Amino acid sequence: MLRVKNLHAHYGRIKALENVSLHVYSNEIVSLIGANGAGKTTILNAISGLIPCTQGEIYCEKTKINNLSAEKIVAVGISQVPEGRQIFAPLTVLENLELGAYLRFKKKEKDSIREDLEGIFRLFPRLEERNKQIAGTLSGGEQQMLAIGRALMARPKLLLLDEPSMGLAPLVTKDIMNTISALRDSGVTILIVEQNAQASLKISDRGYVLETGRVILQGSSVDLLNDSDVKRAYLGKDYKTFWEGRDTN
Repeated sequence: MLRVKNLHAHYGRIKALENVSLHVYSNEIVSLIGANGAGKTTILNAISGLIPCTQGEIYCEKTKINNLSAEKIVAVGISQVPEGRQIFAPLTVLENLELGAYLRFKKKEKDSIREDLEGIFRLFPRLEERNKQIAGTLSGGEQQMLAIGRALMARPKLLLLDEPSMGLAPLVTKDIMNTISALRDSGVTILIVEQNAQASLKISDRGYVLETGRVILQGSSVDLLNDSDVKRAYLGKDYKTFWEGRDTN
């Protein structure tokens, strides 16, 4: 689904990514973990066309997306849920969701857009209850649901998630992670950046560990969860108790 090869990116003279290579297969969840400033968000922004690549290649299926505009990358089938959610606070929940399908409105897909709205409301019933509510008045968890729903309205093949648990209570985080897992099961491929490494690895198939703009470790999520260096650096002593009682069915 996604192939990133020898990617380099800079912010001015500052090197943000150095020779990063990774891949995501269809119907996988892949986690990017690492400390703040490691380059995780920069990878997502480069894939989405929000920052330029100074070197390397990015492919979505067989399409090379280097240097395409963000709008064209959405049309290829990639949607990003940004860090901090970045919903349109003055607009209603419904208006935010409709904006996620703006490219499809151009193609006059009104019937399928209506069907997808119904699907989003089934996935997040709370959004249907609040569809006329001003988005900025939603709780943090509800805003995260809205940000994910908005991205899904573009019908992406690949969903990029940037810190979906940021600022959320542990129980809400579990609900969001369960929803992400369900999206994978429904056929959506997911690349997730998450400071809460234990939460993302628990639902992922594989993961990459970044440090100062480079991939330093990769492997199955099970292997990373049991790696002593990863545990010490990113998971903490009580990572198992965080998921105690989580519904894994």
